[in-house]
Amino acid sequence: MRPLTAKGTGIMVKDDIYQASLEYHSRGRPGKISVVPTKPTLTQRDLSLAYSPGVAEPCREIARNPDDAFKYTSRGNLVAVISNGTAILGIGNLGALASKPVMEGKGVLFKKFADIDVFDIEVNTLDIDEFVDTVARLEPTFGGINLEDIRAPECFEIETRLKERMQIPVMHDDQHGTAIISGAALINACEITGRKMGDLRVVVNGAGAAGVACTNYIIGLGVKAENIIMCDSKGVLNKQRDDELHWSKLPFVRDVKGKYLADVMEGADLFLGLSVKGAVKPEMLKKMAKNPIVFAMANPDPEIDYPEALAARPDVLMATGRSDFPNQVNNVLGFPFIFRGALDTRAKAINEEMKRAATMALARLAKAEVPDSVSRAYGGERFSFGRNYLIPKPFDPRVLYYVAPAVAKAAMDSGVARVKIDIEEYREQLRRKTEPGRAVLSVALSKAKQLRKRLALPDATDKRTISVAHQIINEGIAKPVLIGEKARILAAMEGFDEDTFEIVDPARPPEHEVLETRLRESQGMFADTKLDAFSLAALMTDLNMVDGMLSASDRVYKETVPSVLRHVRKRTGVKRVVGMHIMIIKDKVLFFADTTLVIRPTAEELADCARLCSEAVAALGVTPRVAFISYNIFGASPDVEAQRVRDAYELFHTRNPGIESIGEIQADIALSPDEFRNVVSAERMPRAANVLIFPNLDAANAAFRLVRVTAEAAALGPMLLGLRRPANVMPRVATVAECVAMAGITLAMPVLASESGLYRKAGDDASGAWRVAK
Repeated sequence: MRPLTAKGTGIMVKDDIYQASLEYHSRGRPGKISVVPTKPTLTQRDLSLAYSPGVAEPCREIARNPDDAFKYTSRGNLVAVISNGTAILGIGNLGALASKPVMEGKGVLFKKFADIDVFDIEVNTLDIDEFVDTVARLEPTFGGINLEDIRAPECFEIETRLKERMQIPVMHDDQHGTAIISGAALINACEITGRKMGDLRVVVNGAGAAGVACTNYIIGLGVKAENIIMCDSKGVLNKQRDDELHWSKLPFVRDVKGKYLADVMEGADLFLGLSVKGAVKPEMLKKMAKNPIVFAMANPDPEIDYPEALAARPDVLMATGRSDFPNQVNNVLGFPFIFRGALDTRAKAINEEMKRAATMALARLAKAEVPDSVSRAYGGERFSFGRNYLIPKPFDPRVLYYVAPAVAKAAMDSGVARVKIDIEEYREQLRRKTEPGRAVLSVALSKAKQLRKRLALPDATDKRTISVAHQIINEGIAKPVLIGEKARILAAMEGFDEDTFEIVDPARPPEHEVLETRLRESQGMFADTKLDAFSLAALMTDLNMVDGMLSASDRVYKETVPSVLRHVRKRTGVKRVVGMHIMIIKDKVLFFADTTLVIRPTAEELADCARLCSEAVAALGVTPRVAFISYNIFGASPDVEAQRVRDAYELFHTRNPGIESIGEIQADIALSPDEFRNVVSAERMPRAANVLIFPNLDAANAAFRLVRVTAEAAALGPMLLGLRRPANVMPRVATVAECVAMAGITLAMPVLASESGLYRKAGDDASGAWRVAK
């Protein structure tokens, strides 16, 4: 049956999504999670280490030193998701067993977003003492406790008692997750509307777990308690209801005349909804102050739909729990990353300082430029800080390395961390988890940040080029030298200090005697002739007026590369400039060449290409293992094309005996030699190749494009190798993040190459000899 959708939204209607969910959960192995061994279990010896008798020794070590449990077991990365099923989503009390699908789902989110392992535990009791005793006795098993779907008011007492009794992080996500994320949205909404927290007049609808927690949390952010009016399902919490209210609601009782929600909305700046669908009517919004902030967070449907709210108040800033409306307050922006930071510092608790650090990190991230990868995850929609983008999107991978380090630092600063970690190093480790291949790229990025060199960015009025300039300034990678029309560039760089970038207008090129001479020689120009930005950037690069150049604009090949090749000279001894792509495939990084320039290279040129690639790969901290790719293998065919590749391998191998190389060889064998030991011995090829030299441009270019699409790989490049000064050109399909990474590589590569253990001999001639440093 074709899925039904709500008109214009692409969202499945409820009957269909419910049926699809049943099929999803029952298909294949029932449920959503499983336990997977992290150590080998292939042999009898493996089993004797995993269990008896070998396992006895870690037991003894932990008995001697309990902290060794973090060394020898999974405790440091294991969280319990625990419920009694009394408040399942918006459904209600269905019991412990019925809550299991939700708890498994929570485990999936922990693993997906923060690589945290989870056991879901459903406790079949309504008795608070029994529940607390059961959970507390589980402390030796886990690094943290996530309480879930426990009804109010019992949840307040349960969490409080467990936090007092246990020495590991305990957090009831229904309370604090929503508070932390909506708090970030509120900070940014106040900034956009020019409000101060202490001046806000607030109406809260919903006095359950989330409502009480969110209200207490915004008081901690600076909202005055006396400016808050709270309602529950029976109406306003006023003095007339003192006797009937639970203790958790008493702090919010106010001496007001209004009895119902509609009576107290007049002049309110902020509405916090944690109640039920339809609780707010359009006429209520019309009573609110100018630019009202409306956080209608009822689950699964908000107190008022976004289109209805917008029709009533076009000036509204609105957030909901729904993904099809702007500003989704989704708890997945919080709990995985808060626990990640807590676990990695072995924190004894999740305290207010850690929660506030998470809020501030989310608010800060919302103001950062949103990468293309996030836009692609949301159908190509573009996001930028403003009314419709107050908080990051759940599928923004940067949340991990923004929030977790902030939480970890707060844990250390507030004294609940058991271990101290280097926050910047930790942030980099997390970035590597979210950005495949960053382990390789981080070598260049770290070096670029140390150097802080000047990078020419031609065509700097181009939108993508400006985005790249913004990001390399924000990340401290370089000082961009923006080449283009000065007035337009200044407008695009508004908000950045002028000492963080430079502008060169081709209409008024810098005074430089050699530059003027080169212009006349290469282009036959008169001194006052208007100069294109790419030629100027290339000439400035060649003349060492800048430290390198990167073309990041949305231009075709013929508009960019010829300027580089015409004006930036080759290195001594280089046959041809070549292009190398860095292919990032999950946790594997490969290097393909020549993907860009030389259509049908000779054997000499192929050997030289391999030499240049080996230098670049070694500079990135990777040991090059070169394979010369062919349809043929080891001389099986006398064909002249196969012979050309074979000759290239022989030239390279003879001149560079210290580098692992093989050829001519088929691509699958080069990448998976262990599967073809009947063809190639372990002695001849002990490990898989990582540098693939293709026989011609057709093969190399087709290969990198096929891999990029079919393997969902990131293709970074091409890197132009063989130039005397660093200059690179990004393709039209490149993302801003890829351009920023290439900026770091461009500037760092000359220094890294000189520091690498693999280097050119002094006075190297056209033979291109290399050796490995002793």
